[in-house]
Amino acid sequence: MRVRGAVFGYGTDSPIVDDWSAEFHPGTVTAITGPSGCGKSTRLYLLGLMVKLTAGAVEIDGQRVDHLSDAARSRIRAWRFGFVFQDAALDPTRSVLDNIIEASLYRNQSRREAAQRARELMDRFDIAIPPDRRPGQISGGQAQRIALCRALLGEPDILVADEATGNLDPRSAATVLEAFREHAVTGGCAIVVTHDPTVAGWADRRISLDPLHEGVSA
Repeated sequence: MRVRGAVFGYGTDSPIVDDWSAEFHPGTVTAITGPSGCGKSTRLYLLGLMVKLTAGAVEIDGQRVDHLSDAARSRIRAWRFGFVFQDAALDPTRSVLDNIIEASLYRNQSRREAAQRARELMDRFDIAIPPDRRPGQISGGQAQRIALCRALLGEPDILVADEATGNLDPRSAATVLEAFREHAVTGGCAIVVTHDPTVAGWADRRISLDPLHEGVSA
């Protein structure tokens, strides 16, 4: 995955992202770091095709994808991406199982197959709760692992995470990080936005947005 000369801003404000270029490779976990307000999360949304660039391009496998219609970008997100957000972003009105398999609806996957895969992931991440329980009835660590199951359900090529360990205890954080590592080992691309130096040091490479230390390091 590659982004070239990306520019993005809201309205007439100065761009939050200005002429940003970066590459992300299969088999690698990349951490994007930097101070608050530097646009880390915005860059993740650009990479995940959730917002459209003002200028520049996003490419996957050498093909430009940022300029496509909303429907086309939604299909790419459904088939090729898995997302993990800081607050888990679970629907409180739906069961844990339904939260996990929701994205499968956009891939035309049968509910039975999706539910079976969801239960396997719940077992893998030691989520020992009834699948019909609601998000309001589980802990924060369980909720984040549920979000991880949702992200991995479709075996995505690209896994993106926004401060996914920020609110977790050390054990739950280690579980999430190890899942990113396993995703990369199997040939996936993992991109993690973080302010935690421990998480950044754990990644294969780091893209720093700090003006004092800007650049890419292994």
